[in-house]
Amino acid sequence: MNIRKATSLTAALSFVLMVLTSIVLYIVPHGRVAYWANWKLWGLSKTDWGDIHINLGLLFLIALFLHIYYNWKPLIAYLKNKAKQLTVFTPEFNAALLITIACVVCTYFSVPPFSWVITLNGQIKDSGTAKYGEPPYGHAELSSLQIFAKKMNLDLDKSMQMLEAAGYPAANADMTLQAIADQYNRSPQQIYEIFKTAAMVLPSTGEGSSLLPEDPQPGTGNLTLDQFCTRHGLDMAKVIQGLAGKGIEASGELTLKEIASRSQSSPTDIYERIKAIVQK
Repeated sequence: MNIRKATSLTAALSFVLMVLTSIVLYIVPHGRVAYWANWKLWGLSKTDWGDIHINLGLLFLIALFLHIYYNWKPLIAYLKNKAKQLTVFTPEFNAALLITIACVVCTYFSVPPFSWVITLNGQIKDSGTAKYGEPPYGHAELSSLQIFAKKMNLDLDKSMQMLEAAGYPAANADMTLQAIADQYNRSPQQIYEIFKTAAMVLPSTGEGSSLLPEDPQPGTGNLTLDQFCTRHGLDMAKVIQGLAGKGIEASGELTLKEIASRSQSSPTDIYERIKAIVQK
């Protein structure tokens, strides 16, 4: 076997497959969404694609170093001038260096068309969020049923009864949503949909209570005000009126990010203002 040829072919094949995994990781939804909805492409999860990408990258680097070793003389020849003298900064090397620096600098300063690639990436991932939905909080699928019910103000016993009635019984309350989903070949999101409404425990309306968590859940800024109010059982008309009283224009179809942008504030600030409104 010709090791030099095998090395070059390995580098070429790993590079082609790295391009494929890079494209997949470019279009995959945000991690929290992919795990919650059990996103898969060709039977592989986001984690699977990421692991394959890492090891392909390592294989490519090893093959590349070996390729450089076996082709050292031709590479050195690229760094020689017309007088056959070795010089690093040849016109070709300078061109390659400038192109690389331009890519890094223009990306950092968001210069088109480099910024378009990043913007498109965000749009693709946001479309995945709109399609699959946000989890209630980060890595909710890893919470036990008991902890999840507590965080979401759900009746644990009723939740387990509903799962059993739907044909997805949980062995015990210590099982995570991911474990239950895996057991029945479903996504954590689908398991949650079974018991999320009928098992709801209404929060206390006593003095000092709050209908909203202390901190906003991941992805809250991407929710429309209508979705946000529905999720937390809020009176949207009251929220809109309260925001208007603060000089903030809002409507049900606008996301919290869009409302924040129009009022030159942050989604977190809008969240805190809404929390103050519903606590009154």
